[in-house]
Amino acid sequence: MSVHKSSSSYDHENPIFYVNAAPHVGHLYTLILTDIFKRYHALKGKKAILCTGTDEHGMKVGTDILLEKTPEAQGQLQIERAAQKAGQEVRAFCNENYQSFEVLAKRADIQYDHFIRTSDPDHRFAVQHFWLMLKERGYIYTSKHEGWYSVSDETFYPPSSVHLTLDPATGRKYMASQETGKEVEWTSENNYHFRLSSFRDRLLDFYAKNPEFVQPSTRMQDVVQQVTAGLSDLSVSRPVERLSWGIPVPDDTSQTIYVWLDALINYLTKANYPFQIPGQEDAAGWPADVHVIGKDIVRFHCIYWPAFLLALDLPLPKQILTHAHWTLRREKMAKSTGNVVNPFMALDRFGSDVMRYYLVRDGGIRDDSNYDNEFIIQRYKDIQGTCGNLVSRVVRGKYWNVRRAVEAGITDTDPKAERHKAALEELPATVEYWMGQLQPGAAMKEILKMLDRTNQYIDTAAPWCRKDKYGKHKTVVHVFLRISSPQPLTQPLSTTSLAGKPDSIIYLCAETIRICCILLQPVIPGRMKHALDLLGVDEGRRMVADAVVGGDRSYGVPLVEVGTGQEGTVFPPLRSAF
Repeated sequence: MSVHKSSSSYDHENPIFYVNAAPHVGHLYTLILTDIFKRYHALKGKKAILCTGTDEHGMKVGTDILLEKTPEAQGQLQIERAAQKAGQEVRAFCNENYQSFEVLAKRADIQYDHFIRTSDPDHRFAVQHFWLMLKERGYIYTSKHEGWYSVSDETFYPPSSVHLTLDPATGRKYMASQETGKEVEWTSENNYHFRLSSFRDRLLDFYAKNPEFVQPSTRMQDVVQQVTAGLSDLSVSRPVERLSWGIPVPDDTSQTIYVWLDALINYLTKANYPFQIPGQEDAAGWPADVHVIGKDIVRFHCIYWPAFLLALDLPLPKQILTHAHWTLRREKMAKSTGNVVNPFMALDRFGSDVMRYYLVRDGGIRDDSNYDNEFIIQRYKDIQGTCGNLVSRVVRGKYWNVRRAVEAGITDTDPKAERHKAALEELPATVEYWMGQLQPGAAMKEILKMLDRTNQYIDTAAPWCRKDKYGKHKTVVHVFLRISSPQPLTQPLSTTSLAGKPDSIIYLCAETIRICCILLQPVIPGRMKHALDLLGVDEGRRMVADAVVGGDRSYGVPLVEVGTGQEGTVFPPLRSAF
């Protein structure tokens, strides 16, 4: 059987998260990136769907339960015992811990459509059916497997990928993965294998025909190099005495399905694999338009997952965005060292919109980024001085009427106005380009450049100047105070060419605000809603199709109180700078 999707929909998937530990800022970053793509395509009129959820199987879950219940337990012996620890105790742990990820998504204003739990019955059915299809096609066989296994990574590593290392805190020597630094143990067992080695040529052919499958391109190159070097068959089950908390192999209850095979199939679960269910037309389709994942799980998503799908002749996801990690104090975040960021505390302190803006503004796709509260505050002041400042200048102006300016439209042929209008007309296409490149941060920066340019334009155009009855220029207001000026003016104000045409100036500024705020909605939904309300833009006129110069001539009367001072501003001062 096959799954399919409507060509008018746009489907986004981020990885499901392990419930063995509390959410961290990396989870938040992944969720926000995925949500931005979902919101943007929804603004383009597409049926946009976002799926997220929790991975509740595997040794890591059992391990953390045991360590919580018995603080004295340590070492691999306890991990093996934990793998045998299942039933209600483990399920109760999962039922409690998955909620923190669901709460995080809601707190960050993530518009997810499906929250998947791998412990749900529909997922179990999809996984076992997938397994049987692989076996029926001859891609699964039994064999003795020996190798270095990492409980933290839930995967085997070849001898060439592990090394002896030293724990500086305890002096204990142990074997660890060179790729992740996680501890590994030598394991010998009989289990099922997937014929991954037979997919080398098919994968390379697919990569060659789809060179932008993995983003950024540097990671696409890494994937191609790994596959070119050769693939070994993959262990896809564990003996039940080693791993009982998971989905049983359907025709062999002595084995539990490998957690990554189990987890990856979650992307198909809500697409109603292996069949479409009447009445669930809103279920996510397949293939996904984009997977959004962290760079640490590239091998599983960009090699193993495509091979599994090719084995059953199922379509592959169109693209996989692999983002970089966040560091703290320029060191890798790790729960064991306490060098972590609690996303709930960050959301409590700064709010959802501020965190969304900061993480996208500074977050890395190719290279890691350093998290710092001072950076958050500075970035906030930047957008406060561009977007927030411009909205207040235009909406609260005492010497013009925005609605009258919108009705009048552009009546000015001054070169400055023409250049500004031309740049504004190009902006939606520029944003579309960067979003198509899966670079929302770059798209946002282009919008902010336009807003900053508009602040400079209104300074030089000076709509607060008028001609008196003798035809001479008269400055009505000498200084228009900014709420927060991002930078001082670098040249004197020139008002001679535009004075006397304030409506045209204000209309062009108002159009910039309207278009930029529409395009910023996916990143900063709450604040942009308020900005568009202040400008009087009807809620039905806030789509990407409306973000063109002259695309809406009905706005100009505020839908909310404009307020005075800091009250009612789009970006009010943060409660604390520390």
